[in-house]
Amino acid sequence: MFKTVKNLVWAFDAEWIPDPKAGRLLYHLGDEVSDAEVIQEMWRQGGATEDNPAPYLKTVLCRLVSVVVVQRLAHKDGRVTLNLLTLPHGPDFAAETEATIVGTFLDAMGERQPQLVGYNSLGADLRILVQRGIVLGLSSPKFAFRPNKPWEGVDYFARGGESHLDLKEYATPGWGSGSPSLHELAVLSGIPGKMETKGDQVAQLWLAGRLDEIIAYNECDALTTYLLWLRMAHFAGHFSGEAYAVEQGRVWQFIQQLSEQKPHVARFGALWVELAGEKHPSRAHLV
Repeated sequence: MFKTVKNLVWAFDAEWIPDPKAGRLLYHLGDEVSDAEVIQEMWRQGGATEDNPAPYLKTVLCRLVSVVVVQRLAHKDGRVTLNLLTLPHGPDFAAETEATIVGTFLDAMGERQPQLVGYNSLGADLRILVQRGIVLGLSSPKFAFRPNKPWEGVDYFARGGESHLDLKEYATPGWGSGSPSLHELAVLSGIPGKMETKGDQVAQLWLAGRLDEIIAYNECDALTTYLLWLRMAHFAGHFSGEAYAVEQGRVWQFIQQLSEQKPHVARFGALWVELAGEKHPSRAHLV
């Protein structure tokens, strides 16, 4: 199990789709072929079947469309604050390019050096960020920096290090066919997993111009990842039973604040109450 909980933690999740530009380049498809047709061809080339019409493609062939972070910051005065960091964002969010999303995220990581937390992030989320950063011609030297010794700085490329925690690796020592999905491990722990949207629907949402729904899905996955990290940190002894209850209560208050502007977060909160039952923080006195 992981050894530390740093003062700055980023529990993150990313969403991506087959990249039509990559499909056109690799399979010699012209501009007259629609994005939807290109994506279908990419799935066909990737081994699509009747039972699995949208197979998982190599991440380098995919375009990243959003990244969300739940940030936990432990201040020097003892306060702990939570924040939701979403890319793309702002009034013109749909116009932000993939290069802007990837570059902004990697540069922010290099600058702030959080303890990064993901689920299957070594095999997927962090991998696509690095691969697409290379493909897009970006430069992020602070993120890519590798110290000579572990105590000389963060190292997001060190497998088994504490700068990047892939919760799937800790939940499944040795890996193998018994690896649970984020949804399975979360729901069985009383934490909301997938709700209305599933990962294989993201490409169709993007083609339909429904980026706001992709971001909503992404934000809920980041909240799931954060709550699962809290539970595993409690399991590892980083939070006592009392401290874990306080941390959950802090997330519940955060969800209530977000719910005023984000209906999908309100649904996430309602499902958390249902799944956690009597163990939900809204049903216990918190100090």
